Amino acid sequence: MKYTAAILTVSDRCSRGVREDVTGPALKRILEEDGWEIINMDIVPDEFEVIKGKLVHCSYDLDACLILTAGGTGFSRRDVTPEATEAVINRVAPGISEAMRAAALAGSRSAMLSRGIAGLRGGTLIINMPGSMEPACASLRAILPALKPGIDRLRREEVDWSSRNGE
Repeated sequence: MKYTAAILTVSDRCSRGVREDVTGPALKRILEEDGWEIINMDIVPDEFEVIKGKLVHCSYDLDACLILTAGGTGFSRRDVTPEATEAVINRVAPGISEAMRAAALAGSRSAMLSRGIAGLRGGTLIINMPGSMEPACASLRAILPALKPGIDRLRREEVDWSSRNGE
């Protein structure tokens, strides 16, 4: 199976060119080292409709297996990435977010302030990562071993049990 991913950095400052995005490229390197093909990278402002539109585009139009968002998961009033993600997913995958927060807590107490979620939209797994590079990379490394098996299950063709004669 070909494992494809899109990375969406959510940051007002990065989208305006005021600050360089270092988190998106760092996540890209980790995924590529694990054999993932990055099919889209983008930077958007902390705007609900813009984030939502990009998530739909990457999952529906590009058919990415995985979408990682970086940023917009904190307590700021402009941090709306989890809400935009929640608006497009069909099912939540809470264990992923729990594992990421647990791993990030080893490095920083502020990890418990992350509101990031993970969920499924059709055949795409969407995961909200922290915006800061070190916590984002630690979070990705913590869940990386489960991503390909999860994608395999998500994208596996449904079995027609009625034709199996009780097997």
